[in-house]
Amino acid sequence: MTATPATTAGGLRRLPTWPRRYLLTAVVAAWVLIWVFVQGRDTFQLGGAELTPLHLRINEASEVIDNSRNDNPFFLYFVNYIRLFLDEAVTFVQALISRPSFGRPLPVIGWLGVVTVATAVALLWGNLRVAVLTAAGFASFGLLGLWEESMDTLALTLAAVVISLLIGIPLGVWAGVSDRFNRLVTPVLDFMQTMPTFVYLAPLTLFFLIGPASATVATVIYAAPPAIRITAHGIREVHPATLEAGASLGSTAWQLLGKVRLPLAKRTIIVGVNQTIMAALCMVTIAALIDAPGLGKTVIKALETLDVGSAFNAGLAIVIMAIVLDRVTSAAGRRVETRYRAGRSRGPGRRRAGIGAVLAGTGVLVYLSHTYVWAAEFPSEVNLGPYVRRGVDAATLWAQDNLAAYTGAFKNTVSYGLLNPFEALLTDSPWWLIAAVLVAFAAILANVRVVLVTAACLALLVVLGLWQDSMVTLASTLVATVLVMVLGVAFGVWMGRSDRVDRLVRPVLDAGQTMPPFVYLVPILGLFGATRVTAIIAAVVYAAPVAIKLTADGVRGASPSAVEAATAAGSNTWQLITKVQLPMARSAVTLAASQGLIYVLAMVVVGGLVGAGALGYDVVAGFSQLQLRGKGLAAGVAIVVLGIMLERITRTAARRADAEAHGAR
Repeated sequence: MTATPATTAGGLRRLPTWPRRYLLTAVVAAWVLIWVFVQGRDTFQLGGAELTPLHLRINEASEVIDNSRNDNPFFLYFVNYIRLFLDEAVTFVQALISRPSFGRPLPVIGWLGVVTVATAVALLWGNLRVAVLTAAGFASFGLLGLWEESMDTLALTLAAVVISLLIGIPLGVWAGVSDRFNRLVTPVLDFMQTMPTFVYLAPLTLFFLIGPASATVATVIYAAPPAIRITAHGIREVHPATLEAGASLGSTAWQLLGKVRLPLAKRTIIVGVNQTIMAALCMVTIAALIDAPGLGKTVIKALETLDVGSAFNAGLAIVIMAIVLDRVTSAAGRRVETRYRAGRSRGPGRRRAGIGAVLAGTGVLVYLSHTYVWAAEFPSEVNLGPYVRRGVDAATLWAQDNLAAYTGAFKNTVSYGLLNPFEALLTDSPWWLIAAVLVAFAAILANVRVVLVTAACLALLVVLGLWQDSMVTLASTLVATVLVMVLGVAFGVWMGRSDRVDRLVRPVLDAGQTMPPFVYLVPILGLFGATRVTAIIAAVVYAAPVAIKLTADGVRGASPSAVEAATAAGSNTWQLITKVQLPMARSAVTLAASQGLIYVLAMVVVGGLVGAGALGYDVVAGFSQLQLRGKGLAAGVAIVVLGIMLERITRTAARRADAEAHGAR
């Protein structure tokens, strides 16, 4: 059977979509053939300590900024006030729950008071089960010997979340009621969420210095977009008939907003709060690279010294905090949903009495924690942290001794079978050849606009002087993305075809997506050591959940009638998957590849802490070595440029596949 040209609405004929795979194959074949003859030429190699003139100029500009910090009006009357406010905000919360303050040797509220307040919030906004989980989770911070570090992380997270919500919810409401503002803000949010979190940090330190202020700004940049998007979605989801009914009763626009839109969007807004908290916790741990206090700093120090036990101990505390915060906010959303469906609160008198009892008990325990040392300082004799660290170190040594054959075989397969050949092809190819290949890919998969964006991004990589490091990062990113899609398709098809498997696997994937990226590095570091493969495996583990879920949803959304028809025609399971379900889920699979690639890029860069090298190492080195600051800032820009280029190509390809899938139907 041969493909016939499709006909557009205007009667014009266009080429069928199937030749694209052959065009891509031809481009790759031509690339390899030309590479054989020109390898090693025009590769722009740059040593680890080498700097280009651009890097030196960035260093000089950084010094000018540092020297003008105390006399330039922009810093004196704007930046310095913001930094002072943010530092004071974080310090104030730390004074309440984590650090000695106000002339006291201990915080204002000791461990017993903090546990009680957190449990009371979980009980009043959630339910008894979540309250018990919260009490156990907060107590575990002390049991792990990380009470102060955990409270520092919580303090920075709370400060950033409050600021993010104060900014995000009003902007989300505005985007929900104004189409014009929504169109304006959407590309900005896309850019903020596409940019790897790692690269926020370096430029912020130029203006706000290292410490809580820079960490808070970076966290707000990362955590505010979910609040804006989800709030806008909730406002827009209010049924037009409800708004018309309110308007017919004479309500003004402000009354409709306050009495109709916001109350009906409350459930969705709470989901936005949940996502904002999760994003903030993720970013707070990464911001330890710029001296943000808390558990992230403990993890980074342990990773730098390859102390897997300490890294695991702190990572476990981060996971527990993420689970507790996620469960509390999720329970609050479910409670609002239940009350909304019930139409009224049952037993208001009993409810008020229960709230009064909880508040009274909380007040008593907070007073005790403020007054007595035993209730303020977590007892050191119940510190289980050393046992956890020793146990993890012993397990790591056992795994390295007994599983070395398997981990080594896997590492060598990935290194010699995938990474090394592809990295050699990218790094030994002349820059102009790589540019031609990527522009050709953009032309085949996307459109003219994306071709221009790709060409501009490639030109920027040349100008930044980090071409070869960018190619090394690109090689790791693409190899990890291939592995992500292998897992995504395999598990996605399994989940899409089986409700039972979906119910079992999806909660695990959801839990995995709540964990900060640093946490993934710890167990993988224990198994594989500090190598670039470690970063790739961590990236795969980090990105696989989103690819699996998107693929599963696409397979599940395949037309039942088409599946039934194929079954009736005698198709076996393999034929159903390859000939019916996956082709019908092509747009979802393409979107999974797009999202997986962006997640991988973010994690491969974080992997610079454990031997990934290239752009990730350049950024980390820029934080720690003043003479490499310019190169680190340039590397951050290179990461953004890579992300934009890859995101535009893959997203446009996904939209094109979706349009073709709908056209085929």
